[in-house]
Amino acid sequence: MMPKATQFDAPSAARVGTPGRASIWATLPTRTRLILVVLAIDLIAAFVSCGVMVLNARSAVKVEMNATRATVEPLVADTIRMARSPTPDSLLHTLDLRFQTLRHVRVAVFDAKGERTGFVLPDKRRDRHVAPSWFVALIAPPPEQHDLPIVVNGERIGKAVVTEEPLDEIDEVWGYAASLSLASLLLNLAVLAALTIAFGRVLRPLEGLAEGLTQLERHDYTAHLDPPASRELAAIAERFNSVAGALREARDANGRLNRQLLTAQDDEGRRIALELHDEFGPCLFALEANAASVARIAEGESVPDRGKLAARAAEIGSIVGQVQARNRELLNRLRPHALGQVPLAECLNLLLADFGRRHPGTLFTGSFEELARDYGDLVDLTVFRCIQESMTNAVRHGAAKHVRAEARESSGPGPAILHVVVRDDGAGIAPDHGTGLGLSGMRERVEALDGSFALDNASSGAVVRIAIPIVPERGAEAQSADPPSPPSS
Repeated sequence: MMPKATQFDAPSAARVGTPGRASIWATLPTRTRLILVVLAIDLIAAFVSCGVMVLNARSAVKVEMNATRATVEPLVADTIRMARSPTPDSLLHTLDLRFQTLRHVRVAVFDAKGERTGFVLPDKRRDRHVAPSWFVALIAPPPEQHDLPIVVNGERIGKAVVTEEPLDEIDEVWGYAASLSLASLLLNLAVLAALTIAFGRVLRPLEGLAEGLTQLERHDYTAHLDPPASRELAAIAERFNSVAGALREARDANGRLNRQLLTAQDDEGRRIALELHDEFGPCLFALEANAASVARIAEGESVPDRGKLAARAAEIGSIVGQVQARNRELLNRLRPHALGQVPLAECLNLLLADFGRRHPGTLFTGSFEELARDYGDLVDLTVFRCIQESMTNAVRHGAAKHVRAEARESSGPGPAILHVVVRDDGAGIAPDHGTGLGLSGMRERVEALDGSFALDNASSGAVVRIAIPIVPERGAEAQSADPPSPPSS
């Protein structure tokens, strides 16, 4: 028994060789492959036609041989009957002359002694045949020879030896085959030339498509394809132009977003700088003044007034409390410290409470009971910022008196969806309102999570609707890549 490794050597070699052959075929141009396929079909058709023609020719030659051989005996009888006073020599000579005109057979006349009669002429027809020897060997049946006795008045005076000679018939078949092959060759050459031109015209739009894709690969989104005459290729060109236009719009949108991001960063930095200057500056100045006052009291020659020291200490404590509160507000604006530490619903309730303290003239309510503890850092921060920005717009631009935020998770046959709705009873959306940094930021945040964002007018005020698909892997990756920082004091 052969070892197992040896048994699998041949198949392994076959499998190794197959990709190489496939890769050679794959590297050929499409037009070349189509023409090769047509050539292969032509070759198969030619082989089948040759096989059918050879079979028919063999049958036809056999039939002709039998028919010609069958005419020899009636010819001998007619010659004997027509002769008035035949002698054996003259009769045999006459038969030999008449046999010279027969086709497809050769007849030799012998007398009663077995000697050849008549003139033995050279067979010029054999020297003139045009069919090649391989074709003759393919068509010609096995040679057969028949003896036909010649009897006059009951006496045998000789015999005729009939030998089949199919060269005449084979020459006719060869001439027909050569003419048909030449016509087929010319026709196939014409068809191949027509197909080459047709394939070139059909595939030329694909070359334009390849050039357009190369432009897209080089980030040149101005590529445009003229629709060709073919309906199918015209549809492809139309889709390509649509894709190029969408990519161009996406690039322009990314450029606008980058500019808005830089502007937002500059505005945020400027706003934080102003708040630090306006809020922390006076507090620091007051702390410095109180510290100087405590120093003067302590440096006095008399016993320090404990009442004054206590008042300065209380004032310093109050100023430090203001600084801490303002510091927490700034930190919470930059990054809500509670996210990732407490449930999302509690973070949103704290946001509503903070808005209520800062805007006592507006009622802020919410419903977040059906939310999970968290959905990952990206989703939680997006929901928080969108609700925060929506409520800011409702108060700042809509002068709303009541703002209600709702967030719930819905499940279905597909992935779970996190729905966020923020309604207000303010002035609503003006017909000529523009898209500011806040709306652009919300839309980009939501669309980055494959969600949908909509801002519409409600019966009173405006409504913001957000839907974000919940992908568990996204939350896990966000938490592992960017773990939440501990809360600031």
